Amino acid sequence: QVQLVESGGGLVHAGASLRLSCAASKRTSGTYTMAWFRQAPGKEREFVASVTSVGSTNYADFVKGRFTISRDNSDNSKNTVYLQMNSLEPEDTAVYYCAGVRTGPDYTKVLYWRYWGQGTQVTVSS
Repeated sequence: QVQLVESGGGLVHAGASLRLSCAASKRTSGTYTMAWFRQAPGKEREFVASVTSVGSTNYADFVKGRFTISRDNSDNSKNTVYLQMNSLEPEDTAVYYCAGVRTGPDYTKVLYWRYWGQGTQVTVSS
């Protein structure tokens, strides 16, 4: 069992930056692919970005070079995944979820991720 705890959300103005963090609790979680998804009110949860254990990344098209995913595996008892978000837009308003352990071929699909955090709210005002 892997516990994921997100932090770093908040209310910002358009154009601002935020950095989200996701702490994964298990020692071996450093070997897992991790990802960020988001869900806006009335919409389905959608893929934002993912990072493998060796640092390979994938991004949703709407990221447009504004977001950067990274991870820190230096602590053997846990590992942390970050999402640096720059040039935020009101359309980025959503609950952002950390996901861990990809179980299927399509990393953009919610059903192929085993563990989820509780989410952190990001609100961008115009």
